Amino acid sequence: MTTYLAGLATGLGLIIAIGAQNAFVIRQGLRRDQVAAVVAICFLSDVMFICAGTAGIGALMAHADWLLVGLRWVGAAYLAWFGVSSLRQAAHPGALEARGPAGDRRAVLLGCLAVTWLNPHVYLDTVVMLGTIANQHGHPGRWIFAAGAITGSLTWFSALGFGARALAGPLSSPRVWRGLDLAIGLMMLYLAVRLLLG
Repeated sequence: MTTYLAGLATGLGLIIAIGAQNAFVIRQGLRRDQVAAVVAICFLSDVMFICAGTAGIGALMAHADWLLVGLRWVGAAYLAWFGVSSLRQAAHPGALEARGPAGDRRAVLLGCLAVTWLNPHVYLDTVVMLGTIANQHGHPGRWIFAAGAITGSLTWFSALGFGARALAGPLSSPRVWRGLDLAIGLMMLYLAVRLLLG
């Protein structure tokens, strides 16, 4: 139980920081657009990353500098595009309705996959960091630690997506949406610059 709780706490500690993926989940939750699918993609991706790291792939990735550099450049380009798009939405009143028509399902799911799979920090946090810590608990204990981290992921993304959805009514003011889009846009551009600077 101690190992499981350690995995839960570590997993939550690594994913709670608001980054590109969390901002995307919040935005979709507030829009009430494809929330279950977005939460499922984030959670299932984390399951794959955490299991890969626990199985020992994290140690291999830690030595694959070329892979992380490639992900950094592709991820920075996507974050910059996402940031500019959010800033443009902040300036466009028609894009500020929380209960507006649902977006293109394919575009939303591809966007979610992009902020998840093209973000080097996701690999560093889940595959390398969690994998390394999990493997310090020995053979049986590492999977218990991983189960705790996976529970943390499920708890966080469900709360983030569906919690934001529950607040969509009070947060449907165009002024709030404008501020949210502006904040997300600036944060995405900041994260893109940080990725490029290493």
